[in-house]
Amino acid sequence: MDLSYDGTEFSGWARQPGRRTVQGELEEALGRVLRLEAAPALTVAGRTDAGVHARGQVAHVDLAISSLASLDASARGRGRAGGPEAGPQGKTDERDVDVEGWAEKGAQWLAALVRRLSGVLPLDVRVKAVCVAPEGFDARFSALYRRYVYRLSDAPGGVDPLRRREVVWHNRPLDVDLLNAASAALLGEHDFAAFCKSREGATTIRELQRLDWARGEDRIIRATVVADAFCHSMVRALVGSLLAVGEGRRPAEWPGHVLAAAIRDSGVHVAPAHGLTLEEVGYPAAEELARRAASTRRVRTLNS
Repeated sequence: MDLSYDGTEFSGWARQPGRRTVQGELEEALGRVLRLEAAPALTVAGRTDAGVHARGQVAHVDLAISSLASLDASARGRGRAGGPEAGPQGKTDERDVDVEGWAEKGAQWLAALVRRLSGVLPLDVRVKAVCVAPEGFDARFSALYRRYVYRLSDAPGGVDPLRRREVVWHNRPLDVDLLNAASAALLGEHDFAAFCKSREGATTIRELQRLDWARGEDRIIRATVVADAFCHSMVRALVGSLLAVGEGRRPAEWPGHVLAAAIRDSGVHVAPAHGLTLEEVGYPAAEELARRAASTRRVRTLNS
């Protein structure tokens, strides 16, 4: 499933009791549209924090063909008059009916699922496309990379009100060349413990594949951040440390020193959530999906 959402009114991706979350809205909508007794469980590529947006989020869900067949009235009628021949006990094998229906109308059922979801989901979350995943696919563990973009403006007059939900106003001038100089030292595979909120049993070793800054024609400054995976609050902590350099409060070497220390530094301020958007998740070729998932599941060390 290809997803997008405005994270402003969500308490993040992950389902939480008593809170509005993207996962909660999607699972409830799937259960309703497919008439399931219990809402299905989604697995997502990136568990975004509260207030973070997504334009290119990916999730997968395991569903029986029969649940998709429920989207087609003619499929629901199969097995009655005009349907397949009955078996020895006078009953039709529902699995055979489902497979037959899928071969004939599977693409229509998936398109119907997207249409139905658009009618029941709130306007701040959309399912853009649905397809059958290749063998071995896992939305989280098969991913090669996630690409985020952080948007901010240092314009003296502030952010265009029409973009205030996705662009952060920084009230001091920023030097893009300094931002890029400081970012270069952070690239590669490192222990990013200094930029992550610790979680018991979770590794903080990541490969930062890209981190660069550019000021667009619209004067919006965009930080593009790509890694094989991110730990909790990592992107916003990286951005926060680099902003201190860009405005001249810290030397260009400082973020690299923080990284090498591998402990949280009180000087690193986590940038606001609403400037961050998950733009893309990349996957290997179909024949490499299962191998990639198995590799990613291993607990990583800097020596492995």
